Amino acid sequence: MRKLPIRQLGLNQRARIAAIQAEGELGRRIRDMGIVPGEDVTVVGRAPLRDPVALRLRDFTIALRNSEADYIVVECA
Repeated sequence: MRKLPIRQLGLNQRARIAAIQAEGELGRRIRDMGIVPGEDVTVVGRAPLRDPVALRLRDFTIALRNSEADYIVVECA
């Protein structure tokens, strides 16, 4: 499986979260939003300048800035 930062996924591409590389407050905040290793995630949208990125997890959609999304590593088949 190939691992890469989540914002490098294409639109409507599905992957599994492999790791959260953020430390401290940012890492805790990302995990508190439900973005945890093992969860399936799909990129469902991007703003015109590609920031932020909209992600679909379970039954909700969340938007993250690229600076936050770079800390989320995913595995895609």
